Amino acid sequence: MSQLSNILIDGIVYGMVLFIISVGLSVTMGLMRFINLAHGAFAMTGGFVAAILVREQGISFGASIAIAIISTMILAAVLEALVFRFIYKKSELQQVLFTLGFTFACIATANLLAGAYIQQLPLPEWMNGSVALGDRTLPRQRVAVVVAGFAVTVLLWLLVTRTRFGIWLRASVDNAAMSSSLGINIRLVQSATFAVGAGLAALGGIMGAELMPLEPYYPLKYLVLMLVVVAVGGMGSISGTLAAALLLGVVDTASKYLASEYGNFFFYAAMIVLLALRPHGILRRA
Repeated sequence: MSQLSNILIDGIVYGMVLFIISVGLSVTMGLMRFINLAHGAFAMTGGFVAAILVREQGISFGASIAIAIISTMILAAVLEALVFRFIYKKSELQQVLFTLGFTFACIATANLLAGAYIQQLPLPEWMNGSVALGDRTLPRQRVAVVVAGFAVTVLLWLLVTRTRFGIWLRASVDNAAMSSSLGINIRLVQSATFAVGAGLAALGGIMGAELMPLEPYYPLKYLVLMLVVVAVGGMGSISGTLAAALLLGVVDTASKYLASEYGNFFFYAAMIVLLALRPHGILRRA
């Protein structure tokens, strides 16, 4: 029972990290119909900025997170306006090649500016120590990850389903020409959605720095994990992405506890089985 609780707790924490990083990509791919393989670069950017601000500038952890997310969103909005907007109507292959090339450019830039080192992100005093959960003690940092994951789920669901912006977004995806004729600013919706996705990636890069170390090859190293979570959860499905991230996180954690010699075999085996049974996503109708 002790080992089972360890697997469940650690798996949920890992799954929440996967969810926070991947949900922005799910929104971009599912709601904007844009294959953005450079999504991990924004997660790396947010993590790098927060680490440098805390470690070298002495700025508080909370303020550093806010600055890192906002700066990443601004950078994403600028890049979307100057570069990415011209790729939306290109073929899927062209989108893949361009965003992959952009990822390599980001890796080279990170190497040049910060060096080929893991960026340490010091935790504040309130995130050090442990919280007792029955017979198990859990680091406060991991509790914060779980809380952040659920907060992102609720806020993003409210944004997409309960706000005027969410209505504009869904209308723009379904029929851009009709939406534009009704007065919806399509460009504003696209830019804001892209920036929100980048901001979520930045938050994931920061909160998951302990489990997914921040280094220049971060965007490529974890790209497949993000794509797997989005594919299994269903593109554009927030609840599906959460369910897929938690399920795959628990499966991967269990395999590390019980059969570590097999590496990531069970993670990808679970992906194959889930996609075979639910090709449109585990919580989406065919």
